[in-house]
Amino acid sequence: MTEFSGKVAFVTGAGAGIGRATALAFASAGAHVVATDIDPDAASETARLAEEQGARAVSTRCDVTRGDDIEAALALTVTTFGQLDIAFNNAGIEQPVAPLTEISEDTWDRLVAVNLRSVFLCMKYQIPLMLHSGAGAIVNTSSGAGVIGIRGQSAYTAVKHGVIGMTKSAALDYAANGIRVNAVCPGIIETPMMDRFSGGTDEGRRRVVAQEPVGRMGRPEEIASAVLWLSSDLGAFTTGHALVVDGGQTVGL
Repeated sequence: MTEFSGKVAFVTGAGAGIGRATALAFASAGAHVVATDIDPDAASETARLAEEQGARAVSTRCDVTRGDDIEAALALTVTTFGQLDIAFNNAGIEQPVAPLTEISEDTWDRLVAVNLRSVFLCMKYQIPLMLHSGAGAIVNTSSGAGVIGIRGQSAYTAVKHGVIGMTKSAALDYAANGIRVNAVCPGIIETPMMDRFSGGTDEGRRRVVAQEPVGRMGRPEEIASAVLWLSSDLGAFTTGHALVVDGGQTVGL
């Protein structure tokens, strides 16, 4: 697959899970890859794996709550590859299960910073580079929690709804400039984050899998394929959309 030959894809949270799977999918499809993560060793490993697939890749540490970190990572992108074509703003954290009144202010602030403010900061500094090129595709990671309410997840649900709202508005702001902005909304996916959420136990896994009509967790690669479609010419008429990929979890809700 060479759908993205010569394109440059920038991925946050690329050190594991959906981020790594998507970075490697872009590499397999011919793109140059910039793998960023707060864990520089994990980002470097993703870049190494991308290079094993024949891609050109670079990695860097990036704290997505800091605008200067994002600017530096994007500067590396342009210095190395000369342009930015695709951005997958994926970095995020989970919320411990708790009713609203038991969520600490620090937990709220951290979720807003990592899961919502970071998407704003990434787009704020990515879009000017795409305007310079005259085109671009951005995909932001929301969640199934971005389209429904979930008991015990008030803060996480709030910020993931916010990602979708911001995605829709940004799509309208820049549609005429050839920049498409969409969101992907994963369901229950087999990732390190889900291991933490479920407690990593057989009972915890059964509890979360029971929420999936298809009877299993999704694979990171299944989300990656949706991100690539949204970023490709096949999705050229799609902008401002929140694509739910959740095994039917939210269908009847």
